Amino acid sequence: MTAVITPQQKAEILSEALPYIQSFFGKTIVIKYGGNAMIDEELKEGFAQDVVLLKLVGMDPVVVHGGGPQINDLLDRIGKKGEFIQGMRVTDAETMDVVEMVLGGHVNKEIVSLINKHGGKAVGLTGQDGHFIKAHKMFLKGAGDDDLIDIGQVGEIDSIDPTLVQHLDREDFIPVIAPIGVDKEGESLNINADLVAGKLAETLKAEKLILMTNTPGVLDKQGNLLTGLTAQSIDALFADGTISGGMLPKISSALDAAKNGVNSVHIIDGRVKHALLLEVLTSQGVGTMIRAA
Repeated sequence: MTAVITPQQKAEILSEALPYIQSFFGKTIVIKYGGNAMIDEELKEGFAQDVVLLKLVGMDPVVVHGGGPQINDLLDRIGKKGEFIQGMRVTDAETMDVVEMVLGGHVNKEIVSLINKHGGKAVGLTGQDGHFIKAHKMFLKGAGDDDLIDIGQVGEIDSIDPTLVQHLDREDFIPVIAPIGVDKEGESLNINADLVAGKLAETLKAEKLILMTNTPGVLDKQGNLLTGLTAQSIDALFADGTISGGMLPKISSALDAAKNGVNSVHIIDGRVKHALLLEVLTSQGVGTMIRAA
């Protein structure tokens, strides 16, 4: 049963948010939106409301979204099995068609629609628009020093031109970005959404980078939440295998952003309703915060 909150309690909650609103007014917050928060209907609505509220109180939220489960669903429907190596999706030409259809189409449009429904002014983009995300084909390192693994049309970011996103921010729009880049020949490349969010946060000199996931945050080997991490402690977690699989690109992106000017990076539990507001506007937070030192 939901507890009844009195008008007085509501007023106190709102007043507690004031210092955070003042501190982050006019600041850019890049949010990587993914996991259960993109699937559960109640969480989707809550996320859209949170983004609109952050914009209305003077912050500049920029959304970068994933869509792994939705891509997998469409691949299953066409009888194709998704494959991952070192946490990265193997993307042949057929899979790339699916990625573009899902990320640049259905998922992007749904997020834009939800934000607009709650009073925001969202605009959907991919890195193909104005070629603002330039990339080259990525190869993964194999077992040997000279061993390279070809994972298809997967991109590694060369540069992000912030002009388009900054223009939208200034005009009170909320950019919603699908992580698809282009190479020098104009070929589309699938890029991990965590990496796009991290690089975009660096480029925009964001105050915060928030990565939504399906875990409480970064966990140690005993399953305990690590609430605060630095570059040095993360290196140790890489070395002993605590961080592996799908968490690798997420933490690598977070660490790079923290080292390159983003004030703080937060890996939060997107399964918690209004996790975004809890992280930005309260002292409790709902995950792991990463700083350079």
